[in-house]
Amino acid sequence: MIRDDQAIQKTWFVKGKQRIIPTFGKHQGLKLIGTLNYETGDVFCIEEERYDAETFLRFLQLVLERYPTGKMVMILDHARIHHAKLIQPFLKEHEDRLELVFLPPYSPQLNLIEGLWKWLKSDVIYNVFYSTVQEIRKNVQAFIQRINQKPEQTVDRLCVQL
Repeated sequence: MIRDDQAIQKTWFVKGKQRIIPTFGKHQGLKLIGTLNYETGDVFCIEEERYDAETFLRFLQLVLERYPTGKMVMILDHARIHHAKLIQPFLKEHEDRLELVFLPPYSPQLNLIEGLWKWLKSDVIYNVFYSTVQEIRKNVQAFIQRINQKPEQTVDRLCVQL
């Protein structure tokens, strides 16, 4: 979740020149679901109103549409929706194309997409005031477009080179 109240972060400033960053404290934000293609550096994400099993199933369908050929292995955390009964028939139907692999519990540092969210927040959210969620959305979309223009830099930044 990219929230409007995440704006204030540690920062340096010249003594006596403290930067003032207004906030509304409305706790609004965007709910993003995304993938990072380890091979190409392509980032694909969507915004949803909620994050539940139906949303995750729809996201898996969109991922298969985005990458219409080949076998995919999707690395995930142990969120309950990633194991939902609702998605099991879909996984069975597409087992020749899609395999879900789960990270060990409590290991977000191994999840590449978490690194992407941290990067996005650092570049787009931290120490910037947005008066509307639409402004956040616009800047998040611009960030995703920008990094997808140079996917090799995304791979270099987020992925371990083997």
